[in-house]
Amino acid sequence: MKEIVLDTETTGLSVKDGHRIVEIGCIELDDLIPTKKVFHCYLNPERKVSESALKVHGYTDIFLSNKKKFKEIVEDFLEFIEGKKIIIHNAEFDIAHLNNELSLINKDHISKKNIIDTLEIARNKFPGSSLSLDALCKRFKIDNSKRSKHTALIDCELLSKVYVNLIDQKEPIFQFKNDSDNNKSNSKGNINYSKKIVKVSNDEFEKHKIFLKSNLKKNFY
Repeated sequence: MKEIVLDTETTGLSVKDGHRIVEIGCIELDDLIPTKKVFHCYLNPERKVSESALKVHGYTDIFLSNKKKFKEIVEDFLEFIEGKKIIIHNAEFDIAHLNNELSLINKDHISKKNIIDTLEIARNKFPGSSLSLDALCKRFKIDNSKRSKHTALIDCELLSKVYVNLIDQKEPIFQFKNDSDNNKSNSKGNINYSKKIVKVSNDEFEKHKIFLKSNLKKNFY
């Protein structure tokens, strides 16, 4: 199952105050494993960045002034997320800003049915606890030392690890098929094995049998 971990940075908190998106980051997961597919862009918000937002992400008006506008990247963005569940921490914030951008260019909104909000999952699992991304990284012992500022791709990388822990999947899911499917699957590269299989030699096998017999005698006689 393919999913998208998504994060945005903005000029400020509320779309009601005219704030816009300045960065979008997306990482694709396939059965909880990050693929090499990434979507990332900085955007010219066509307005000033608020002082509070500047302290969070550090993107200045000058830095953003020559970046593409949302309408110039929207088709690539929608193609990247199409047909996939979208994982967001505090989805209400990001989706409000994304749907505002889509409204401004007369595009359909992103449906909430396609959203997995890790903040909601965390609230159900750890009621009353601090549930920021940093707090969850600390809880799950995820190294977030490179997160000196909030940047979309770094936050996506951290959130992908938090998400795996939140749904109690400590290791990636591997799918194995029966022998009748092996030829077809191997040709397409669909089977992933988690461990290398090492065959023992006949000599090693015989020595192991002798070892087991000697230990049985010690334990029972």
